[in-house]
Amino acid sequence: MMLSIFFRLEYWCAEDVLETYWLSRKHRPRRDNKMDDFIEIAASHGQGFTGYIALPGHDRAPGLVLLHDIFGIDDHTKQMARRYAEEGYVVVVPDLYWRLSPRASFSRHGADLERAHEFERRLDLEHAVDDINATFEALREHPAQDGKVGALGFGLGGSLAVLAAARTDVDCAVGYGGASLEGSLSDARYLRCPFVLHLAGRVASANDVLVRGKIRAAFEYRPGVTVHEYECGESFTVPGPEFDRTAASLSYSRSLSLLKKTMGPVYAIERVWKRHSYHKYVTRDAEAVMDTMVADPYFNDVPTMTGGIGKESLKRFYIEQFMYSFPPDAQHVPVSFTVGVDRIVDEFVFSCTHTCEMQWMLPGVEPTGKYFEVAMVAVICFRGDKIDNLHVYWDQATVLAQLGLLDPRGLPVVGVESARKVLDISRASDSLMPRMSGPDDKPD
Repeated sequence: MMLSIFFRLEYWCAEDVLETYWLSRKHRPRRDNKMDDFIEIAASHGQGFTGYIALPGHDRAPGLVLLHDIFGIDDHTKQMARRYAEEGYVVVVPDLYWRLSPRASFSRHGADLERAHEFERRLDLEHAVDDINATFEALREHPAQDGKVGALGFGLGGSLAVLAAARTDVDCAVGYGGASLEGSLSDARYLRCPFVLHLAGRVASANDVLVRGKIRAAFEYRPGVTVHEYECGESFTVPGPEFDRTAASLSYSRSLSLLKKTMGPVYAIERVWKRHSYHKYVTRDAEAVMDTMVADPYFNDVPTMTGGIGKESLKRFYIEQFMYSFPPDAQHVPVSFTVGVDRIVDEFVFSCTHTCEMQWMLPGVEPTGKYFEVAMVAVICFRGDKIDNLHVYWDQATVLAQLGLLDPRGLPVVGVESARKVLDISRASDSLMPRMSGPDDKPD
């Protein structure tokens, strides 16, 4: 039975415990529906400016000051603020250009590009640090904020994140930048909090190599500082010509790791995954499954590229091609289970007799009636307390060979031995490389 094979019942009798967790004192649902707006921030000498604020789905959350790049508080910056709010932060983006022109923002293309660079040149960094400090104070006074406050910036904002980490009492900071960080080298020695630097920029000349080396050397040996490098353009996190999805995703997780470690919040993502799996495999309740996911999730079975993008498409995939396509003898043997800051990696061995259509795994293949075993890895990524996406990997050639759909003779392909080696490491290795075999490769 799928119930006894895939899950233990004790995981699921705790449904009320899960609900209690979300409704705990630290995570009360917000009573208002307004999740983003502008707030007033008091500046020095009786002046004031505004900041864009994005709120999480609950009160009593840590604070995050998001420092915009040279384009001001544009739609992309607002989107990033809302994304971090989904992670559980009260996010405020201060209008750092207010002394030049309140709420100025520029297009990332065309004639506006030069105007954006002009505002960057005209920005007084000392005043900007004062305004960031004022934003910290406003954030700490906000009724939804509770606990520590961090800073995160891109481009111009990345350089200002360095200044904030060196000159204010912020609890942690993250900076994205490239060659422009050369002007922040003198402040690197004064960093007062945990700091992550994402150093981007393709190296195009000997001078670029020298600049990057100077920046790296100034930051990476400081206590509490971690430097990550990316061989891509400085705008690799922004959709456009320089966008690099892999680097953007990796840097996002690294940023989140520092924020969560320093400030929280820590969600019970393992419980969410178990709840998701329970409804997917046991109750087969598609609505309950989708309730554990963000509004725009996706699923990808990597070898077959089956799955869905978006809530409706994924829900249809689960109902029509996934939840009812497991043979009665399907088994799931856990191998390892790793819980990270924003993802879970679940390694297991899946086995069954191919007695029904399995469109998610073997699209277009009629039941063969043959038994197979395969090692699989699922990577489950979270956004806050919801599942954002899932990727599942397995060796399709191993499956096809066991079903008689692929002749492994003369090919570097094995059959059931592949999965059984995962469960029993004493089994012989290098069976496809006879000349490599030896005493250490033979089973007892």
